[in-house]
Amino acid sequence: QVQLAESGGGSVQEGGSLKLSCAGSPYIFTTCGMAWYRQAPGKERELVSNISLDGTTQYVDSVKGRFTSSRDNAKTTMYLQMNSLKTEDTAVYYCATDYCANDPNQYWGQGTQVTVSS
Repeated sequence: QVQLAESGGGSVQEGGSLKLSCAGSPYIFTTCGMAWYRQAPGKERELVSNISLDGTTQYVDSVKGRFTSSRDNAKTTMYLQMNSLKTEDTAVYYCATDYCANDPNQYWGQGTQVTVSS
């Protein structure tokens, strides 16, 4: 069964840090590039970062230099380290597959809330 589950969300003051985790099935971590998305209230879902099978990362401009995405394929877990958080980072954060070899489906976690207060 293909599954993804995020954890690590919470509330933090502006300037603080949080680290999100995304645990998945071995199938995903041996087959798929991965991504972090977020959706703020009243806004469309936004791609925050993606990370390829070999660990190459890309980031949306608004988080460059503050967020770091990584993956541990042996632990079948992906991470998003978020530093210098801003109120505009408040959103529900989702992990998802970015692409999977020979599999057209996209798999999603259930989301975890991140709230940054001033």
